[in-house]
Amino acid sequence: MFALNASRAVYLHRDAIDFRKSINGLASLVEHGLGLDAFAEALFVFANRRRDRIKILGWDVNGFWLLHKRLEKDRFIWPRGEAGVVTLSVEQLHWLLKGVDIQALRGHRAVSYQRAA
Repeated sequence: MFALNASRAVYLHRDAIDFRKSINGLASLVEHGLGLDAFAEALFVFANRRRDRIKILGWDVNGFWLLHKRLEKDRFIWPRGEAGVVTLSVEQLHWLLKGVDIQALRGHRAVSYQRAA
């Protein structure tokens, strides 16, 4: 069974795509548009222009999975910034699917010391 486990890389395509694309079109976009391996142990996440639909493409042993989620009233909060691809963790993907603004979640900045006082 296909699983969204932590070992998978997650690549989020920032630009909106033509949602008529299915498995072959999305796999081609992954390979030619993003320069990534569509057969890798990874998930590739795409959204439509209105950001009320998401498609997730993933390879599993002997075939592709295509997951599609449509929101009835709300919109997904898509990361802002330049076009291209963003790398997420599976946990961040779950947050995105639940409606959390993943850019607003910021951890503490790293601190390093040379010696204890």
